[in-house]
Amino acid sequence: MSQTHEEPSQRQARLDLAIWLGLILSIFAVYAQVGQFDFIGYDDDLYVLKNPHVLAGLTPATILWAFTAVTASNWLPVTLLSHTLDVQLFGLQSGMHHLVNVVFHALAAVLLFAALQRATRARWPSAFVAFVFALHPLHVESVAWISERKDVLSAGFFFLTIYGYVRYTERPGLGRYLAVLGPFCLGLMSKPMVVTLPFTLLLLDFWPLDRVRWPKILWEKLPMFALSAGTAGVTYAVQRSTGAVGQIFRLDARIVKALLSYVIYIRQTLWPARLAVFYPYPRRLYAWQAAAALIFILGVSALAIAGRRRYPYLVTGWFWYLGTLVPVIGLVQVGMQAHADRYTYIPMVGLAVMVAWGAMDAAGKWPRLKPAIAAAAAVFCGVSMAFAWKQAAYWQNSETLYQRAIDVTADNYLAQGNLGQYLLRIPERRADAVDHLETALRIEPDYAEAHNNLGVCLINAGLYEAAIPHFEAVLRFQPNYAEPLNNLGVCLMHSGRYAEAIPDFEAALRSKPDYAQAHLNLGLTLSKVPGRAAEAIAQYEAGLRLMPDQPEAAVAHRELGALLLSVGRTEEAIAQFEAAQRLLPDPEGAKTIERLRAGQK
Repeated sequence: MSQTHEEPSQRQARLDLAIWLGLILSIFAVYAQVGQFDFIGYDDDLYVLKNPHVLAGLTPATILWAFTAVTASNWLPVTLLSHTLDVQLFGLQSGMHHLVNVVFHALAAVLLFAALQRATRARWPSAFVAFVFALHPLHVESVAWISERKDVLSAGFFFLTIYGYVRYTERPGLGRYLAVLGPFCLGLMSKPMVVTLPFTLLLLDFWPLDRVRWPKILWEKLPMFALSAGTAGVTYAVQRSTGAVGQIFRLDARIVKALLSYVIYIRQTLWPARLAVFYPYPRRLYAWQAAAALIFILGVSALAIAGRRRYPYLVTGWFWYLGTLVPVIGLVQVGMQAHADRYTYIPMVGLAVMVAWGAMDAAGKWPRLKPAIAAAAAVFCGVSMAFAWKQAAYWQNSETLYQRAIDVTADNYLAQGNLGQYLLRIPERRADAVDHLETALRIEPDYAEAHNNLGVCLINAGLYEAAIPHFEAVLRFQPNYAEPLNNLGVCLMHSGRYAEAIPDFEAALRSKPDYAQAHLNLGLTLSKVPGRAAEAIAQYEAGLRLMPDQPEAAVAHRELGALLLSVGRTEEAIAQFEAAQRLLPDPEGAKTIERLRAGQK
C-alpha cells in the first residue's frame, strides 16, 4: 500500500524536475549565443566598462560605495555588487557577463514556476506561464542587455518573495515572515520597480490563496508597504536631482501615452514583431487614441471584476499586469523612450496567468478541447522560442542593435546617434559615423549626445575650433554635462587657450568627481601654465588612481613621469616610466629608464 501512495508522489516530483530542466535547457538554447556578444554602447559603460568602482573588483571600499552610490539615476546596490563580482571573476570578458544574466533569468523562470505551482496546485498552467516568461521575445532586452541585470535579479527576488509568502500563508510565523521580507528587500535593492510587490501579494490573497480577511491582510503587509513607499520616495528624489525626471512632455501627453502603452504591450505580447531597443516618443498623440485605450482598459477591468466569483484568476492576472506597470508606464517620465520591452518583464506574467487558467477552465468544461489547447500552448512556446532566438541575435554588438532599431522604427534619433558614436571608434567607419550623427541632429536638433559625438569626430580629425560650437550647443541644454565640458576643455587646450580650458575641466570634475580623463586633461593643461606644476601632478595622480591598469593609462604615466622629471623628482619619474612600461612596453621607454638610472649613479 505504501508503494501505491509513493508512486504518484515520485511521478509528480519527476514531472516537476522535467519542467525545471525544460525551462533551463530552452532558455540556454535561445541565449547561449550571447556568450559571444560584446558590451554595447548604451549604459554598459555606466554599469561596467567605465565605472572605476566596479572595475576595481570586490573590495570593502567597493561594497561601501555600492550602498551609497547613485548609478544611472538609481540606487541599486545589489545590482552593482553583482556587476562587481562579475569583474572580479571574469574581468571584462563580455560573454561571461552576458551568460550570468542568462543564469539569473533561468533561476527567475524556475522560481516563478515553483511559486505559482505552490500557490495554485496547478502544474501545467504554472508551467505555461513560466515558459512564456522564459521564452517570450519581449524579454530578450532584459536578458541580452548586460545593463539590465537589474531586471533579471529583481524578478528572481520578486518570485522568491511570492514563494516565501505562500509558505507563510500555509503556516504563519515570524521566521517565515522574515523569509518574505528578506528577498523583498534584496529585490528593492536590485531595481525599484519591485515596489509594486505588496500590491501583488494582495491580489494573490484574493486568488489563488483565498484569504481576503480585512484588515488582517493589510496589517501584515504594512512593513512591506512602508519599504515600498520609502524606496519610491528615495528613487524619485534621486532621479529628480540627477535630471532623469523631466518635464519635456506635458502631463496630458504623458497620460495619453501611458494609456496607449498598456494596449501596445498587450499587442506586442500577442505579436512581438519589429521590436527595438528604443522607441521614440510619437510626435503626435490623439485624444481618440487615449479614449479608445481607456475604454478598453476599463472594459476589461469591469469584466474581470464582474466575473470575479467564477473566474477569480482574471482579477489577479489583469490587475497584476496593470499594477506592476505603474512605476514605468510613463506618468512620471524618466528618460526619452515612449515605452520599452524591458518594462514587460514582470507585468507580462499577469497576462499569461489569465490565458493559462482560462485555458484550464475551457479544458475542464470541454474535455475534447484538451489536445487542441495543449497543442496551441506548445506551438506558442515554440514560436516564441524561435522569435526570441532571432531577436537575441540583434544584441550581438552596438551596430547590429542600433541598425535594427533604425530599420523597424521611424525618426529614431537615439539609435542614429548611438550608432554614430559606436562607429566613431572604427577609423575606417568615421564617415558613416558622421552621417548617422548628422541624421540624428536633423531629427532632433537639440540632441545633446549627437552634438557631443559629432564634436568628438571633429576632435579626431584635428578640427578643434570647428568642434567647439557643438560642445557649446550641448552645454546650453545641459550646463553640468561632464563629457562635453571635458571635450570643450580639450578643444581650448589644443587651441592654446589654457586659461579658458581649465575652468571647463574643473566644472566637469564638479559634475563627475570620478572622471579620470578630466583629471588627466586638467593635469596636462596645468602643466603648460608656469608655476602650476604641483597642481598638475596632483591631477595626474588623481586620474591614474581612477584608471584601471590597462594600456590606455600608459600615456598618462609617461606624461606624469616627464612632468616629475622637469621639477627634479627623478626617482618618482622613473617609477611612472616603469609603470607605463608594464602596461605598454616601448623600446624608447626602456632606454629612458636606463638613461635615468645611469644618471642617478
